Amino acid sequence: MTTAPSFPTAAARAAAHVPRLLRSCLGALKRVENAEALDRAVTPAQKAVRALPLGPLRDVLHGRQLGHPLHPVLVQVPMGAWLSSAVLDFVPGARRPARVLVGVGTLAALPAALAGWTDWAEQHEQQMRTGLVHAAANVGAVSLFGASFAVRGRHPVAGRALGLGGLAFAGVGGFVGGHLAYRQGAGANKAEPVAHLVEPGWHRLGPVSDLKAGGPERRMLGEVPLLVVRHEDGGVDVLADRCSHLSGPLSDGALDDGCVTCPWHGSVFRLSDGAVVSGPATAPQPSFETRIEPDGMLAVRLPGAG
Repeated sequence: MTTAPSFPTAAARAAAHVPRLLRSCLGALKRVENAEALDRAVTPAQKAVRALPLGPLRDVLHGRQLGHPLHPVLVQVPMGAWLSSAVLDFVPGARRPARVLVGVGTLAALPAALAGWTDWAEQHEQQMRTGLVHAAANVGAVSLFGASFAVRGRHPVAGRALGLGGLAFAGVGGFVGGHLAYRQGAGANKAEPVAHLVEPGWHRLGPVSDLKAGGPERRMLGEVPLLVVRHEDGGVDVLADRCSHLSGPLSDGALDDGCVTCPWHGSVFRLSDGAVVSGPATAPQPSFETRIEPDGMLAVRLPGAG
């Protein structure tokens, strides 16, 4: 019996091109990361953002009080409003609520952008290059949705077309933002693995007498670097050395008033418990319990680790 030849459906042919398209997109983003030419725009933009007189609002925009970056939370409002407006554009009699949602999304994008720029100015150069493309796509989305809001009353068809264009730009911005957050690790807690790398129980670091009082020192606990500070009164504070923001070496930082300042981006952590005093870090540093053994050796353990 002869079997009839099978032909791939249009959906199957389209699906076959998706991995190739994604590889092309990832390759393009890799080139963006390494595009030093973008630094001509990155450097002045970073200086401008850092110069903004935000005061205590800067930590709020970073998300210090929230415990993780604020920008991804704020982004939900414009994206949700814009996507909902696109759905309502195809619902009869829903022109007015669709326009309201376009306006809400456009206004809500402004604080989201401010939080994003505030985080962006305290990242590595590869992340800032990618972030610049992310921001450019989002500027395109805001511009198109703003134009859509303006013309919808008189030219509803053009308004809907502009809205769909804005949604496409927002989708590109979201894709690039996902790459920035998850592939490049912007905003993730860099100190989170410490609890999984340190075995339970007490670990001896060495003689306390080897520690110079009043200065930050670096010690290794297996593969985990530690910041060790011996105080004049004999007490010892120990934190994970790699900053939770972007892995800066706290042992190279300055000590002041019971805190250590990261030398890379200026995050400030309290030595006694690792709490974030000032951002851009949002996650605390892992803090170790300490004790002096009878033979003068310093021992440390993570709280609750047995």
